[in-house]
Amino acid sequence: MKKHLVAGACAAAATLVLAACGSGQVGQSSGGQSAPDNKNLALIPGVQAEPFYISMQCGAEAEAKKLGYTLTTQAPQQFDAALQTEKVNALGSNPPAAMLIAPTDDTAMLAPIQQVANRGTKIVQVDTSLKDSSVAVSSISSDNTQGGQLAADTLAKLVGNKPGSVLVLDTKAGTSTTAARAAGFTEQLKKYPNLKSVGVQFTDNEPEQAASKVSAALASTPDLVGIFATNLNTGEGAATGLRNAGKIGQVNLVGFDASPSEVNGLRSGEYQALIAQDPAAIGQQGVDQAVNALEHKPVTAKLTAGLHSITRADMDANAQYFYKQSC
Repeated sequence: MKKHLVAGACAAAATLVLAACGSGQVGQSSGGQSAPDNKNLALIPGVQAEPFYISMQCGAEAEAKKLGYTLTTQAPQQFDAALQTEKVNALGSNPPAAMLIAPTDDTAMLAPIQQVANRGTKIVQVDTSLKDSSVAVSSISSDNTQGGQLAADTLAKLVGNKPGSVLVLDTKAGTSTTAARAAGFTEQLKKYPNLKSVGVQFTDNEPEQAASKVSAALASTPDLVGIFATNLNTGEGAATGLRNAGKIGQVNLVGFDASPSEVNGLRSGEYQALIAQDPAAIGQQGVDQAVNALEHKPVTAKLTAGLHSITRADMDANAQYFYKQSC
């Protein structure tokens, strides 16, 4: 998702920058007040074994160690509110000083997160967020609406003047990040009269469902020229659907994120572009804001991370944005 394709509003740097709006200060400086005795931080990502969250964990762990804190990670096996609630509840009677969490549902996760906050734990949202974010001292994520816009601009450049239809694959209704990406993409696509959206379809975050949706779209929409997949699983499923139909390279696939499998797919031509986030920086900044809150230092209520449009032509120059499988 690199430089020559990046929409003007996107940050080219990998560092985090303040959001243009919605940022503010929480807490007061303690004038050098010592840190609390509880040095334990918890990270509860959206799902385990996903390179985006592994990269976030790596950034968070490194920053926690640097600042003299210990961070443990507990991830649900699936991107599911009930499974994530189990991880939150498991913190039990010995809650961490602060919890970094990527809520898997913007409404259902409020109650369990609030219960942890009521026990004195500072809450920092990373990647995803609740509709009611008042429980959190800080929220750090990519500008997902902008990411969707960047994906639409990227797809339009790939397609050129060719007319045709475009499919959007989202994960689950109620997932704040992917919903914003889909909405940003759909709105931005209106700027290209040769491209027509055939709507957003949900995949329950399952690659098999994404593959099935693509197969059905190919059968019902002969002029399909592009697909925007809002996350890793939808992208992998979309690539499978195109492969099964013999349409690899004939239908432009723009994915979100830059996992090892997506990077390999970009190199082999299964994807035509990826929109990469900077999850390690999100994890790092999440720890920074949590520690600031614990040590009574100024906390920024909202931070955003940079996004990068990467194509096969410039992927080697942008390898720093590829996600990790281990720390």
